[in-house]
Amino acid sequence: MEGSLGTPSGLHCVCQKIGEGEKLGTVFEGRVSIGMTFSDCSEAKKRKNLITTRILRLKGLEEGVNSGGQVDTYNRYVYVHGTNHEERLGKPASSGCLQMGNEEIAELFDLLPVGTHLYISYP
Repeated sequence: MEGSLGTPSGLHCVCQKIGEGEKLGTVFEGRVSIGMTFSDCSEAKKRKNLITTRILRLKGLEEGVNSGGQVDTYNRYVYVHGTNHEERLGKPASSGCLQMGNEEIAELFDLLPVGTHLYISYP
């Protein structure tokens, strides 16, 4: 739901891939590289949960669940992406995105073509 900071469940597709060829740890703002890795950023910026390395932009495929209105994954800018806080992986730490280690997201990015389906569920 818009404003919930929750990760949307259900069937999605990878509709856009961003960051091909960028260095591991590259920081993105507004889906654009800032030309620096997180290790080059100020201490204040490093404390934030940054979008790093690669972005797989998602589009929900289930109307009313993750597509349309207040639940629209694409319009909520929910991605699969790298993080500068890999030590937090496995614990809730994002604003709805699925975070991965930088090496892992770079590998996944190279494996998945645009149009790949992704199903998000909770235990």
